Formats: sequence, structure tokens, C-alpha cells
Amino acid sequence: MTHTAPITPDRNTPNPEPTAIARIVSFWKLFMRNRSAVVGLVILVCVISLAILAPLIYPTDPFRMVGRPMSPPLDGYLFGTDTLGRDIMAGIAHGARTSLMIGLIATIVALGIGGLIGGLAGYYGGWIDEILMRVTEVFQTIPSFIFAILLVAVLTPSIENIIIAIAVVSWPALARLVRGEVMSMRNREFVQANVVMGMADWRILLLQVLPNCLSPIIVAASLLVATAILIESGLAFLGLGDPNVMSWGFQVGAGRSVLRQAWWICTFPGIAIMLTVLAINLVGEGLNDALNPRLREREQ
Repeated sequence: MTHTAPITPDRNTPNPEPTAIARIVSFWKLFMRNRSAVVGLVILVCVISLAILAPLIYPTDPFRMVGRPMSPPLDGYLFGTDTLGRDIMAGIAHGARTSLMIGLIATIVALGIGGLIGGLAGYYGGWIDEILMRVTEVFQTIPSFIFAILLVAVLTPSIENIIIAIAVVSWPALARLVRGEVMSMRNREFVQANVVMGMADWRILLLQVLPNCLSPIIVAASLLVATAILIESGLAFLGLGDPNVMSWGFQVGAGRSVLRQAWWICTFPGIAIMLTVLAINLVGEGLNDALNPRLREREQ
């Protein structure tokens, strides 16, 4: 009677790459391990839900005067009214739409500018890198918030100009990040193989290099959304927001002159800003852990 030896897997055989579903499951497990990130995600989902449902919950214009001025909380309205008798809760709900929209669009624009400049500088190097990085350094030497104030004041306050101002002051950091990631990827074997095959540079950069640099870029972009919301709130607080659009910064600015008599006018919109920015930062940290498993392994 003969016995056959058990078949053992060849150590030199590469493991099959995980499927997209397996990657999503692995990402979600790593993300859920971070309790702070889960709390931030819950808060962020609540804010997004409030922004989506704002027209249904408060269908009237948030600028409409609905009661007597400076009515305290729970006196007919959940968070009271402001100096002109406007419902503060309605303003918070509609202001969530403004803040999130500005944060997302400004981040996308900044990511486009920074990704293009950083990608070209990192991929080509040489004099192209020198010129683009010197331009980037010029923008980084200017205080971002002061520069945003100057741009909005010159362009006149509006949603479009606020987005432009935030994007202009935000792209340099993203450009440097993308440049560093692209420089670490451009000499890899798979990139050089595409160069030998004659693939166009723009295709290599867009289809091969940048997709492999997405993890740190996604984390940085998520944190930039929080920064954009803070900048927009600061501009609106200073009276440089769009006067025709309700925002959290506008509400805080409207109540600063009566802070001692009606504390709730500034307090509740300020809490909304704080919770949203905190939630986005917590989610960003969770994304950093989930997209960089090595950091998790070092902690264990």
C-alpha cells in the first residue's frame, strides 16, 4: 500500500490578490476598530442628514422673521430666535447645507489644482519641479486666512468667490503631498514598464501613478473639508459671507453684539461648527488608520 505525500503550497507562488469586496470588508473592519472615528462618522451622518432634510423640516426661508426678537430656547422655538426674530434651528439646518457644500466643492477644486501641480512636479522633476515648487512656496508664505479675506474682499462676497478663495489658499499643501507621493512612485517597476511600452506620460500619471497615491490624498482631502468649513465660517462671521445665503458663520456674527443678552444666538451655531469639524477630523484619523494598516500594526 503506497502513501502519497501531502501536497504543500509552493512558497514561491504569490498569494492571489484580494477582491474588491474583500478590500472593502478589510477597510471597514480597520475603520470600526477606531471608536473615535465611529463616533465622528455618526455625528457626520447626522449633520449630512440634517442638511438633506432641511427643506422638508423647515420649508420656509431661514431669513424669515417668525417670532419676537431674541426669544430664548424652548420658548416656542427649539433654539430660540435671533435679533430679528429668525428661527435659529432653521438657520442651523439650512446653514449645514451651505457649509458642507462649500467645504466639499472647495476641497475638490483645491485637490484638482494641487494634484495637477504636484503630479507634474513629482513626475518630471528638474526645472519643472523647481518652478512649480517655487510658485507653491510663494503661496505658502502668505497667511491663508488673511489671503482668503483679501481675495473675497476684492472679488466681492458670494458663494462662488468664497469657494475660489478657499481653494486658492488650500492647494499648496496638497501639491506638496502629491509631489512627494508621485516622486516615490515614478521609479517603480510598473511605471518604468509602461514607459518602455511607449505609454503617454499623462496616461501613466493619471492611470498608474496617481491611483497608487490615493490613500494619503484621501486622508488629507477629508481634513481639508473641515478647514474649509472653518474658513467659510470665519469669513461669514466677519461679514464677508454671501448675504443671500444662510450659514453658521453668519448666525454667529449676527449674535456677537448681543452675546451677553442672548447667548444662544452664537452658542448653538458655534456648537454645530465645532461638532462638524471635530467629526470630520475624527473620520480623517479613522481613514488614516484604515488606509495605512502598517500604522495599526505598530500600535499593536
